[in-house]
Amino acid sequence: MSIRIGITCGDVNGIGPEIALKAVSSKPWKDDIEFTFIGPENFPMFGKIEDAFSEVWKVGLNEVPIPGKITAEASMTAVAAIERAVQGCLAGEIDAMVTAPICKEGLKMAGLHWPGHTEMIAAMTGCRRYGMMLMGKGLRVMLATRHLPLRDVADALNKENILEAIELTGEALGQLGIENGRIGVCGLNPHAGDGGALGSEDAGIILPSIESAKAKGLNAIGPVPADVIFYQALQKNFDAVVAMYHDQGLGPLKMHAFDCGVNWTVGLPIIRTSPDHGTAFNIAGQNQADPGSMIAAIDAAIQLVKK
Repeated sequence: MSIRIGITCGDVNGIGPEIALKAVSSKPWKDDIEFTFIGPENFPMFGKIEDAFSEVWKVGLNEVPIPGKITAEASMTAVAAIERAVQGCLAGEIDAMVTAPICKEGLKMAGLHWPGHTEMIAAMTGCRRYGMMLMGKGLRVMLATRHLPLRDVADALNKENILEAIELTGEALGQLGIENGRIGVCGLNPHAGDGGALGSEDAGIILPSIESAKAKGLNAIGPVPADVIFYQALQKNFDAVVAMYHDQGLGPLKMHAFDCGVNWTVGLPIIRTSPDHGTAFNIAGQNQADPGSMIAAIDAAIQLVKK
């Protein structure tokens, strides 16, 4: 029986369609893998969508792409593709969805106030408990908070969302076949607070969350200073890391695995992965985009379907 992977177009003025085409055409995928492209079909600079994909679900305005330009129309098309992919997953038409990058500025221009794919797809699937896990070259990172201004992070952290991130990490490791995985939990402040000298959040919020996770049988460790935890994870001391905020986790992940990083939304009733990079408007339409992260996202989706 075939594994059916849907790939959304992303922002059509970015590199999404290019990396989708390159990824699907990059290597001889196994005969039981079928790819569906979801979006408009008008991409003259990249070649014919129909030649690379088993099927095309045409959505959006089918406007002529304007490489590198942020427009409301492109974002509306990107969201239409995401909605169709979610519907396809829920209806069993496809087994997983892989999303090409979207532009948050374009979403705002279109009056669509989603902070990102993660929250958008969670709402579309009616999911309230979900997490953003990034993976690449053996490093796995879950975020306790996601798309927030840095000044809001400390106030947003609480025992509930940190515990939920640890629990979702344990569930994700189990889905990857790692039982009783070692979960390193980042501190928020330098030196994980230095015993309260550099902030109260580590001892007052993060540590009690870890203790609650341990009481539930999770192998959680910390809080560990963020300036050493990722090195320790690469030394195999941890199977995954829970970071307190976006750049705390994504900075090390992208430094280590920028060309093959994968974003996996854990907790959804469907499988969704994506490349761990943005729209790259600066090289859009120039045939320079590296499809490595998209290939890794497709591979991850296939493996999750199999498991």
